[in-house]
Amino acid sequence: MTEFRSFFSDKGALASILEGYQPREAQTEMAEAIANAIDENQNLIAEAGTGTGKTFAYLVPAILSGKKVVISTGTKNLQDQLFNKDLPIIRKTLKAPFVAALLKGRSNYLCRYRLQNSLESTFGFNKEEAAALTKIKSWSQRTKVGDISEMTGLTESDPAWYLATSTVENCLGQDCPEYSECFLVKARKKAQECDLLVVNHHLLCADWSIRDSGFGELLPSAEVVIVDEAHQLAETASNFLGIHVGGKQLIDLAKDSLIEYFKDATDLPELRTACEDLEHEVKDLRLAFGVELKRGDWKDIKNNPKILSSLNVVKEQLRRLCGQLKLASVKTKELDLCYKRAEDICLQLEDITDDNTGKWIRWYETHRKTFTLSRTPLDIAKEFKAFMQQHKATWIFTSATLSVADKFDHFANNLGLGDIHSEQWGSPFDYPRQSLFYHPKGLPKPDDTNFIPAIVEFVIPVLEASRGRAFFLFTSHRALKLAAELLEQRLDYPLLIQGSKPKAQLLEQFKRLGNAVLLGTASFWEGVDVRGEVLSCVIIDKLPFSSPGDPVLKARLDAIAKHGGNPFFEYQLPTAVIALRQGVGRLIRDETDRGVLMVCDPRLLKRSYGQVFLDSVPAMKRTRTIDDVRAFFQAEQPIENPIEHKQ
Repeated sequence: MTEFRSFFSDKGALASILEGYQPREAQTEMAEAIANAIDENQNLIAEAGTGTGKTFAYLVPAILSGKKVVISTGTKNLQDQLFNKDLPIIRKTLKAPFVAALLKGRSNYLCRYRLQNSLESTFGFNKEEAAALTKIKSWSQRTKVGDISEMTGLTESDPAWYLATSTVENCLGQDCPEYSECFLVKARKKAQECDLLVVNHHLLCADWSIRDSGFGELLPSAEVVIVDEAHQLAETASNFLGIHVGGKQLIDLAKDSLIEYFKDATDLPELRTACEDLEHEVKDLRLAFGVELKRGDWKDIKNNPKILSSLNVVKEQLRRLCGQLKLASVKTKELDLCYKRAEDICLQLEDITDDNTGKWIRWYETHRKTFTLSRTPLDIAKEFKAFMQQHKATWIFTSATLSVADKFDHFANNLGLGDIHSEQWGSPFDYPRQSLFYHPKGLPKPDDTNFIPAIVEFVIPVLEASRGRAFFLFTSHRALKLAAELLEQRLDYPLLIQGSKPKAQLLEQFKRLGNAVLLGTASFWEGVDVRGEVLSCVIIDKLPFSSPGDPVLKARLDAIAKHGGNPFFEYQLPTAVIALRQGVGRLIRDETDRGVLMVCDPRLLKRSYGQVFLDSVPAMKRTRTIDDVRAFFQAEQPIENPIEHKQ
């Protein structure tokens, strides 16, 4: 293993091209452990604290092994970063040649046929859609890989992308006139031929999900699978093993069928009315759920005659559309695809509404304009274990947050990993010197109706001491909204609120302003990397326990209790600890960072389980007085050119 010692040393290959590179013993040890696991074909859990350099620590041994490697990241952004930033650095430092490829899900690639079909449609689009399609057409003539994240003039969430990308249901496959130039087909071909493939958890999970997302032919050839941000894998897997039918999915089916009607089936007027009636009834079903945005148990539907009646009408209209599409399916390949798609949705909806086996959790979620009906597995451990055994690769699971009080039982049990070998490396950062953990006295109870107004009074002196430069993280959107209203008139620093702009824009503005306070919920607890003094304080409102009213969580807790287990200590507590560790991880991102962590939940010290949280976060200095917080910030270097005005 001397090659890793040499590579990661202060005179090694990395140091020669990375300015300011500092050797880290943990990084070298992790690389050696992963190399051993690959050599011995032994699965491994590898937890590496923030700042370890885990990406390079697994990339180098994976590439040098000479084996076919699949690396799965938690998000598409991390996927792009690894492929476009990290791999080029490693390529410069390693003498061993290797071919790497990036593969995303189907909806991330431009479909030339769908775009042209939309541009030629007589169905008509609103002004925004027409403008977006014009931009996409212009970009389509320049792009070489068709990855929609390349396009700067349009966000990836823009509804117009539905008109220019494909799904499993509407793809024509080899019958498509653009098949030879298909960006997705080209990306898959590269994926099959490469030495190292970078995917995300959604694609990884698609390999054994009940859906055919086109990745199933790729994983069997892998000899090593490295799962980064592995703490997210169980939730992603659970979603993929379930069935989901949404209002938008049904309306998209109706609209696509209507487009094909106008093109090739105007002699079947009943098809048009079936499309229009389904769209109308789906919108009525959304109204039947009420205005509140929520996740609820299936019992809510069964016990509400209005919702149940509306749902039955939607099912009836879907079957009617299915019948009309069957008649039209002989006309064109596109109409035949619409028919098969309608048939599949019919079956999925029946599976959700008629299931009484007890093996699945049935629930619903309402969104602003649509809804989702779902059937989620009660337990994924058996399925994932079988999946791993089916693909005899070496599996490496890594993240900064896999353990709870230095134990990996929760993570391993959730995925059915059994008695898997595990290694752990702490962060190289000097937390006692670089940080301060503030937990004030006199905090209100979390269930106090006046909780948010009360903690805001504790928070304001901290924000004044930090001169803004803070993330204020919440466990609910309702709490965030209330805090935003209270802070609006009380702070002399710019206030940035999640939801007011896209996440990337908010982060860019936060960095540019230099003294802002950003209020965020779940998506800001992890996957956010803000280095330097611009982020010098992280405030957390409550210990991040999942809502006990969530239907999926409630069903899983009930199942644990039925088997004689303790739902709180076996599931709720470990999940909350890992979430808190992620939130805390936003604070110190570099050797030169300094910052204060504030947790406003009195259960941290007043409940016995609070010690589990304390044992799981970095070893910071702790205080309960605001004077220590002020002294901590007064000891830092002066800030250069902060933007002092409120925006």
